Amino acid sequence: MREIQFREAVCEAMSEEMRRDDRVFLLGEEVAEYNGAYKASKGMLDEFGAKRVIDTPIAELGFAGIAVGAAMNGLRPIVEFMTWNFAILAADQIINCAAKMLQMSGGQYGAPIVFRGPNGTAGQLAATHSQSFESMYAHVPGLKVVTPANPYDAKGLLKAAIRDDDPVLVMESEKMYGDKGEVPEGEFIIPIGKADVKKKGDDVTLVGFGKIMKVVHAAAAELEKEGISAEVIDLRTIRPLDIDTIIESVKKTNRLVVIEESWPVASISSEISHRVQRLAFDFLDAPVQRVVMADTPFAFAIPLIEESLPNVERVVKAVKEVSYAVK
Repeated sequence: MREIQFREAVCEAMSEEMRRDDRVFLLGEEVAEYNGAYKASKGMLDEFGAKRVIDTPIAELGFAGIAVGAAMNGLRPIVEFMTWNFAILAADQIINCAAKMLQMSGGQYGAPIVFRGPNGTAGQLAATHSQSFESMYAHVPGLKVVTPANPYDAKGLLKAAIRDDDPVLVMESEKMYGDKGEVPEGEFIIPIGKADVKKKGDDVTLVGFGKIMKVVHAAAAELEKEGISAEVIDLRTIRPLDIDTIIESVKKTNRLVVIEESWPVASISSEISHRVQRLAFDFLDAPVQRVVMADTPFAFAIPLIEESLPNVERVVKAVKEVSYAVK
């Protein structure tokens, strides 16, 4: 099977859906003439023209509002944010308009929009450019949130998001656009709301999503060397959350560690911990452990960055804390 970059998978997904449905169009900062800030729309202006691949001003609130209006009138916009940190400015349109439009209009108007772009930390970008927003948007009824961790998922989930009749937020990462992975040539869709068991295991369940999956896989490999068999689950979708896959794994392993590149309070790992203790309490042999970011604004200094992020060592330590019964 061929290998392509994450950014190429994103471009293929958007291009295929635009060929399939002439109501789909792309707008955002630098998506047209510059081929995208991360080159995820390379060549699309040449193929689809300036009416369907549209460069916008640096005005996230404004062009997010244009997308909501377009969706209400029958189109299916894809909005690219240069970073979800900038999309804080567009949160009013996403949360107060896109998420609520179907309910507020009594079903008369939908908002089939994809909002996508890089999320989370990406090196020395400091506090205001290094935030993860999955939990903030997953808190809002009416929104769906997906987090691809590789090129295959990036293409399959984005195609599903574009076809979805609800507003879908696709959280990518600047650190993943150059990643290569196997992506089939033919048509495929990954259903929104279904997690992926990446590795079977018997001793502990590791749950993660997005680019932190690289840390999760590396930690599972280290644990294997020490005789601890970890089952690895990539959530892929944050809302709706596939809690059933997690529960089934916990019933087998009896231990759970959730790894998340976000702050600890009101996080996705908090929600998972709550649901597991409510639905699978009798199967737990140890309290659920979380490995998350330090509860502080993200730093610029490299030593502080390294100290605050989840890493392999922290995951292994957490697993050993819940795996005292593993021989």
